[in-house]
Amino acid sequence: MKLLTIPLSWIYAAVVGIRHALFNWGILPRREFDIPIVCVGNLAVGGTGKTPHTEFLIEELGKYYNVAVLSRGYKRKTKGFVLANNNSSYKAIGDEPKQIKLKFPYVPVAVCEKRAEGIEMLRKHHPEVNLVILDDAFQHRYVEAWVNILLTDYNNPYYRDHFLPWGRLRDSKSQLKRANVVIVSKCPNHLTPLDYRLVRKSIPLAPYQSLYFTSLCSGAAIPLFPELNPPKLLVGKPITAMSGIANPTEFIRSLRTQHKIAHNFIFPDHHNYTMSDISMMEKALKKLPFDAPIVTTEKDAVKLMNSRKIGQDFLRRLYYIPVKVRFEQEQRENFFNVILQYVRENQKNKITHPQ
Repeated sequence: MKLLTIPLSWIYAAVVGIRHALFNWGILPRREFDIPIVCVGNLAVGGTGKTPHTEFLIEELGKYYNVAVLSRGYKRKTKGFVLANNNSSYKAIGDEPKQIKLKFPYVPVAVCEKRAEGIEMLRKHHPEVNLVILDDAFQHRYVEAWVNILLTDYNNPYYRDHFLPWGRLRDSKSQLKRANVVIVSKCPNHLTPLDYRLVRKSIPLAPYQSLYFTSLCSGAAIPLFPELNPPKLLVGKPITAMSGIANPTEFIRSLRTQHKIAHNFIFPDHHNYTMSDISMMEKALKKLPFDAPIVTTEKDAVKLMNSRKIGQDFLRRLYYIPVKVRFEQEQRENFFNVILQYVRENQKNKITHPQ
């Protein structure tokens, strides 16, 4: 089977290469805007922690700018430009934009397949916006970002990967050169100096690029429906884990440090839960001690919070784990200063980066 995917990945690589050439030659247009555009993206499909990093940027840049977020809204049921409000469903805007809107209700959040059109519409509806964060738009070259932030997973780095469908890459490794900042995300605890050196050696940075290391820190579990008198989540007691994210390994590992996972339901990334899924899990729950909690991810929680068909006994057991970004080696302040310099000066590749 693997041998069959290799020729297909060569075809995919050729198509990607032609597309980039058309942009580089000016045949496909690129548009610049007069306000800072910050792009967060990756070279692979899913699983690098783009949403927590986007949330970090909202928190920090929001101290200085009127920030808005624009996403494609992957797997949403709508088309074109949609401006989110606090009552927007994940089906209308996508699960990750819904998560961001819930966490930052005062921040304009919109979805649009055409990012240039989306930025225009965002500014039309919110003229006070003076900085836009593009979530998952590194491949969308029709908009010229003031700063490109490229993420790669420490456990599945781009330099060990291959093009789809042989591997998980959706873009060429050579496009690393378009990034101003590279972040190695999802780092394990206690990296050694040798670990850092090996990664730095594997990522060929130009003088205008800087490299940072981050990990995702799990917060305390939060009941999704506190008004339903949820069962207590006790250390060492059985729980059910449920996830529909690209790479649930870290989520499961974190849960196992404090709980016994009696059932582990893993669904595809951006999975839309059906009543068949719920029924299947309810049957499994009957074999566990009464009131055993169900723990899921933040992204999955937004898809379960407004369901009217799911029984209350299932809903009251639901907890979710919030995550935040943590920078390694006290890099946080330096990273933010570099980003601020880009958005204030728009100097592209002329900014001096730390070694």
